[in-house]
Amino acid sequence: MGEANLISRRSVLAGGLGAAAAAGLAACGGGSKTSGSTKGGGGSKTLTIAFFGDQKSAAATSKVADPFRKAHPGVNVKFVATSGTDWNDFFTKLLAQIAAGNTPDLALVATEGTQLFAAKELALPLDDYVKRDASELTSYFKDVHPSLVEAMMYQGSLYELPTDFNCGNMYFSSSLLQKAGAGLPSASWTMDDFHTLARQLGKAAPSAIPFDWVVRLWGSWTSFMYANDANLLTEGKYSGGDWLWSKFYSGDPAAKGRTGGWQWGDPTANSAGVVEALDYMIQLKQEHLSTQPDAGGGGTLQGLFASNRIGMSIGGGFWAGGLHNAGMQNGSFDVQFFPKWKVQRHLFGTGGYGILKSSKNKDLAWQLLKSIVTPEGISTLVAGNVTTPSRRSLMTSERYATTGPKNWQVFYDTLTQHPNTAPIPAPPYYQTLATALVKRTTQALSSGNAKQALDDLQRDLETAAKSSH
Repeated sequence: MGEANLISRRSVLAGGLGAAAAAGLAACGGGSKTSGSTKGGGGSKTLTIAFFGDQKSAAATSKVADPFRKAHPGVNVKFVATSGTDWNDFFTKLLAQIAAGNTPDLALVATEGTQLFAAKELALPLDDYVKRDASELTSYFKDVHPSLVEAMMYQGSLYELPTDFNCGNMYFSSSLLQKAGAGLPSASWTMDDFHTLARQLGKAAPSAIPFDWVVRLWGSWTSFMYANDANLLTEGKYSGGDWLWSKFYSGDPAAKGRTGGWQWGDPTANSAGVVEALDYMIQLKQEHLSTQPDAGGGGTLQGLFASNRIGMSIGGGFWAGGLHNAGMQNGSFDVQFFPKWKVQRHLFGTGGYGILKSSKNKDLAWQLLKSIVTPEGISTLVAGNVTTPSRRSLMTSERYATTGPKNWQVFYDTLTQHPNTAPIPAPPYYQTLATALVKRTTQALSSGNAKQALDDLQRDLETAAKSSH
């Protein structure tokens, strides 16, 4: 989750598209209750779900609704696929569909789009539904780490129930580690250890890239930025949310300090810690420990890794299934926490399904949403380890017995053992932020001047932040 590309998205939210979409939805009526039935039968209805992916993936994912279909005869659940390079593409196309009046009942939304959809008043707050059906949801929240839930909140309200997530961990080619005479680093390894290992890999396998990465917001050089205790935006929290934390997470130390969602403040893209992180990427390239990264999706990166042409790379739990599907056998790769710099902080992205305010079947959509987040539902969504389940009870050795990696516990332990793990910065103007990041990162690596590129990025983000108010 969290990839960015070079296509400009400024025109998407400019020219009144966001306002037009919001106005169109307001005309359809808001609120948390509609005439949609919550029971089976009641005539023929169709629930439409906007899905990020191709039609084949959408058809496979549609199986998650089978229990709901059985319980609600006469209700059709339709997953409508929207393909694209990254989440930016998906949100751009979905906003255009909404503006054109083709509004789904639910939408698959990742961290990158949660605040965008909430701020544009396109998504329905789930607060009233969650309070009403608290007894049904107690087991769900008990099973889901509070950091994932908080990432789905905005200004005190909850907009999605997390189904999956991915943290920025470090993957290793087992064969290349063996060539370098090295083993899997310890859980407490440092940036010095990382640099030493990169040099070992470079000497042992000259034809391979010791460390490779892709230019985007999630799991890019931004992972180094988080480990350097820095961020592109000032971090804050919205007030509120006690209605959820006191009810479902009372006494849970992991919920201490949780509020009403992340509040992304003034840009800090050219602060010392951010500059230092990007400077380090330039250094890796100059020392031939890394190379000029690709921009866009990570498919190319996984292909190179599967061909043993990369020693180390940043990946989330979705790499387990991705590398397996690319032909890597269990044992041919492994994973560890991201190394410690000033802190051993990780970033993550999470995802879930949100209900559109314009849906004429809100109550029915809520029933489907509750069905999706059951253990059976989430198991269907994460089949093949193409992502990491939000429910910790689903993290088992049996799940990773086929794909690997051996150290699969790292995926959820990143949340439980590193409480400073945080979502990627994703304000309502995320699309502009992600596009500008790609542009300025490419500029820095081409020019060798991180400070100038980040000064330019700072101006980009200041302009975007002002225009979003």
